[in-house]
Amino acid sequence: MAESSTDKTPVGKLVEVVLPLLVLGLLIALCIQLLIPFVGLLLWTIILAVCFFPLHHKLTSRGMRGRNSAILIGLGLSVLILAPVAIAALSAASNVPDIAGLLSGEEHLRAPPDRLQDVPLVGAKLHAAWAKASADMPAFVREFGPQLAAFTRWMLGLAGGMLGAVLALVAAVIFAAIMLAYWQGARETAVVLLSRVSGGRERGEHYVSVIGATIRSVANGVIGVAFVQALLCGIGFFVLGIPGAGVLSLLAMALGVVQVPVVIVTLPAIVYAFSTQSTTAAILYTVWFIISGLSDAALKPLMIGHGLEVPMPVILLGVIGGVMAYGLVGLFIGAVMLAVGYVLLLEWLGSKSAGAAPVLQAAE
Repeated sequence: MAESSTDKTPVGKLVEVVLPLLVLGLLIALCIQLLIPFVGLLLWTIILAVCFFPLHHKLTSRGMRGRNSAILIGLGLSVLILAPVAIAALSAASNVPDIAGLLSGEEHLRAPPDRLQDVPLVGAKLHAAWAKASADMPAFVREFGPQLAAFTRWMLGLAGGMLGAVLALVAAVIFAAIMLAYWQGARETAVVLLSRVSGGRERGEHYVSVIGATIRSVANGVIGVAFVQALLCGIGFFVLGIPGAGVLSLLAMALGVVQVPVVIVTLPAIVYAFSTQSTTAAILYTVWFIISGLSDAALKPLMIGHGLEVPMPVILLGVIGGVMAYGLVGLFIGAVMLAVGYVLLLEWLGSKSAGAAPVLQAAE
C-alpha cells in the first residue's frame, strides 16, 4: 500500500514543494538563455508591428487581405530602409578613387581659400593643415599616418556596425510583417499577460493601449522628426556638393535619433560653405543649416505626447534615459517604462486618467 501524504516526514514534504520549483526555475533560466540573443530582434519586431498597425488596419478595412497587407508593408519598409543605405554606399564608393589618388600623390588637392582663416576658433588650424596637404600630400600622410590609420579603422568599424544594424532591422521588418498578419492573437496574448500582472482584464487592455500609443508617439516624435531633420540637412549637403553627402545625411539622422545636436554635422558643412562659396551663398547655406538643426525643437512638441495621457516631458525623459541605458532600442523601452510607471503612479494616488478613453479609442 502506497504511503499517504500525511505519513511523510517534514523533509519529504519540503522536497515535494522545493523540487518542482527548482525544476521550474531551471526551465525558465534555460528559456531565457536561449532567447537572450534574440531579445533585440524581438523588441524591434514588436516596435515595428505596433508602429505600423494603424496602416495595416486601414488597408484591411478597405478590403485588402491581412496577409497581403502585411507583405506590402514589409516590402515597403525594406525598400525604405535599404534605399538610403544603398545611396550612401554608392556616394561613399564614388569618392574612393579620388581619395586614393590624393593619398598616393597622383592628384593634387587645391590650395585652401584665404578666407578660411577668418572662421572663428578652427579657421587658422584648418587652413594650415589644408595648405600642408595641398603642398605635399605624401608628406602630409607620412606625418599624420597614425591619426589617419586610426580614423580609417574607426570609419570601417562604424560602417560594419551600420551594415549589421541595417540587416538586423530588415530581419525585424520581416518578423513584424508576420506579426501583423496574426495581430489578433499577438494582441490577445499581450492583454492576457498584462491582465495577470495587473489583476484585471480592463487594466490589461488599458496598459496595452498605453504601451502601443507610447511606442507610436516616440516613433513619430523622435524617429519621424529625425528623418525630417536629416532630409533637410541632406538637401543642403547635396546642393552644396559636400563629398559623402549621403553618409553625412545618415549620420545626421542617427544623431537626431539618439538626441544629439546635429551641429556636429552641420558645423563642418558651414565651414565648407565659407571656404568654397561666395560670402552671400555661404550665409544662405548657414541659415539653411541653422533652420535644419533647430527644426526638431519645433516639431517634437507637436509629435511627442499628442493624444496621450502621459505628459511630453515624461516621454522625453524616458527617451533620453533609455538611449543612455540601453542604446537605440532604449528610445522605446525608456519611454514605455516611464509611461506605464506614470499611469501606475496616478492609479496608486487615486487619480483618474483623463486621457484613458482617447488612448483606448485610438488603439482600437
